[in-house]
Amino acid sequence: MNAKSFDSTAGYFPDVCFERPPDIGILLGSGWGEALQMDDVILRLTYSEIPGLGASTVVGHSGEFVLYTRRGRRVAAWCGRRHYYEGAGWEPVVLPVEILRRMGCSTVLLTNASGGINPALRPGDFVIIRDHINTTGLSPFIGEHVPEWGARFPDMTEVYARRLAELMHASANRLGVRAMDGVYAYASGPCYETPAEIRAYKAQGADVVGMSTVPEAVFAKACGIKVAGLSLVTNLAAGISLRPLSHDEVVAAGDAAKAVMRDFIDDFLARL
Repeated sequence: MNAKSFDSTAGYFPDVCFERPPDIGILLGSGWGEALQMDDVILRLTYSEIPGLGASTVVGHSGEFVLYTRRGRRVAAWCGRRHYYEGAGWEPVVLPVEILRRMGCSTVLLTNASGGINPALRPGDFVIIRDHINTTGLSPFIGEHVPEWGARFPDMTEVYARRLAELMHASANRLGVRAMDGVYAYASGPCYETPAEIRAYKAQGADVVGMSTVPEAVFAKACGIKVAGLSLVTNLAAGISLRPLSHDEVVAAGDAAKAVMRDFIDDFLARL
């Protein structure tokens, strides 16, 4: 990645974004666009205006940065993400995390939609990500080493912070939400996986599969940012589902769960 490309992006954000570190940064995945409750909005920016980011090309990603307060906490939220499969390289994928790092943010919540592999899961369940499998072998750190982003060979023993996972479990228990710990398999997409691939991921220990989150999580962990990962199971994976997979199913499942999503994130924020 070209580290200097982020300088112009950071310069686009007004001073109010840097006057106080956000208590948490949130990156919303497919279907999560209406999952935020806000008290006071400080700033809104559309992705198409932000240098180096660009508008999301995926349905279900509103493409807006919002800086706001909720219950006395300052939150920097990215409503939608860019994906590696969109073909613009790694810079727009990890840009939200890099801007959060420059704002002084020390905690990030990454959300996504996923396909269920574990037979105990059903659409509408949540998975608190405890670990991941990068099935692609791709990494945003391939290339020149940038010391500001951590060690050349960053440790990934605990990408997803145990304490944050425990707080999410406490929220799920209070709200009566079905949530289990799980391992997230990252595939680059945009094709859905084949049944044979899903069987292989299951054999490796994956509980869910998706096309995001891992690059941002790896980048954040390397930079010293604590990471929480939360996935909504929107469908059963290929070979498990009895019908062909489609993004319409993902969007519909997100719409059906949006009230639960809002309560889940709001209760989690209150526990930080």
